[in-house]
Amino acid sequence: MKIYDELVWRGLIKDVSSPEIEEKLNNGGLTFYIGTDPTGDSLHIGHFSSFLISKRLKDAGHNPILLVGGATGLIGDPKPDTERPMITKEQVQHNFDCLKAQAQKIFGFEVVNNYDWSKDLNFIDFLRDYGKYFNVNYMLNKDIVKRRLDLGITYTEFSYMIMQAMDFYWLHENKNCQLQVAGQDQWGNITAGIELIRKKTGKEAYGFTMPLLTKSDGTKFGKTNGKAIWLDREKTSPYEMYQFFINSEDDKVIDYLKFLTFLTPEEIMELEEKNKTQPHLREAHKALAREVITFLHGEEAYEEAVQVSQTLFSGQIQNLTLEQVDVAFEGVPTVETEENEMNILDALILVGAAKSKREAREFVNGGSVLINGERIKDLEFTVKKEDAFGQSKTVIRRGKKNYFVLSIFKKSKFYNYFFLGVFFHNIVFSFVC
Repeated sequence: MKIYDELVWRGLIKDVSSPEIEEKLNNGGLTFYIGTDPTGDSLHIGHFSSFLISKRLKDAGHNPILLVGGATGLIGDPKPDTERPMITKEQVQHNFDCLKAQAQKIFGFEVVNNYDWSKDLNFIDFLRDYGKYFNVNYMLNKDIVKRRLDLGITYTEFSYMIMQAMDFYWLHENKNCQLQVAGQDQWGNITAGIELIRKKTGKEAYGFTMPLLTKSDGTKFGKTNGKAIWLDREKTSPYEMYQFFINSEDDKVIDYLKFLTFLTPEEIMELEEKNKTQPHLREAHKALAREVITFLHGEEAYEEAVQVSQTLFSGQIQNLTLEQVDVAFEGVPTVETEENEMNILDALILVGAAKSKREAREFVNGGSVLINGERIKDLEFTVKKEDAFGQSKTVIRRGKKNYFVLSIFKKSKFYNYFFLGVFFHNIVFSFVC
């Protein structure tokens, strides 16, 4: 299967600027770019689904450039419903540095910053060299602008299209870039760049877009419980990412495999059949998690994510590390205490696992209480700091799925010094009086 046919099969092509693109993609040798603005200090899984196109085309013989927009990030791509809040230059620079390092680590391709060729352009030159090539009626007909007209759109946002077109033109002239690739919401900006290149140079440039990856209800793919799935493992651990993919919608998981993995069409079709005939095995979901996590973080990270998941499923959590406990039980009801030791009944009430000592006794006597994975039936059992994970966190389970964390709060030196100071102040005050 040639690269163009494979991209179509995977559902990765929506709009094309010219029928010539099929031949050009199949022949190889194109320099192309795909970009994002540094609105955050990490890429998320939505970026990943788009940026993977750079490796697919690289493997097909093309030359990728990844653009992180330090200039356009200062302006903000118009949203359909409201204006983006501006972020400081310092924050944009910080985000750029983080995204550049991350993109180079994941993909290994050249990363450029449009701030480098935009920062010295004065307003008069901007109007003369670029603004005169853009007809306002043409810009008003672009979908994202049309959707904002009733709500209102600032001149700053309105100019974003020109800035992105400038990027394509600059890369065309300085990097021999002939193709821009982006998500479908960028189609208007891509065609604006193609028109600018044609008007200023008389040469032909090309572009195509990819459909946005969505859930069954049409919302953007890549969030769980309102949280984005980040590529930075400090923001989203491999375990959290594993849980996200393993719980993907059954009717969308094959689409995700096509978008997010390099499994062959034959391998994906085999998983599709298993997903239909043996959905309880979740083979497609496991393959999705394995492929993405291994690509991003390595095989060891994937194996650890599986281990933590299996450990939690079995309830045998005794061998987890403190770090794994922090990841696995993030979001679980957590209560801090200064006590190093506590009776099990008091602990159950404190964390909210029981409403009263009578109820707590019933839970313990009934064998439904586990402390750090061990079933406890002794009403005199003491929850101790020395037995906690890292001597700081005790995991309490009531029943099959109700988890709670008791976190031992260590007083800071300032806390101790403060009350020591109060103590001596009171003695001196008493003595003076």
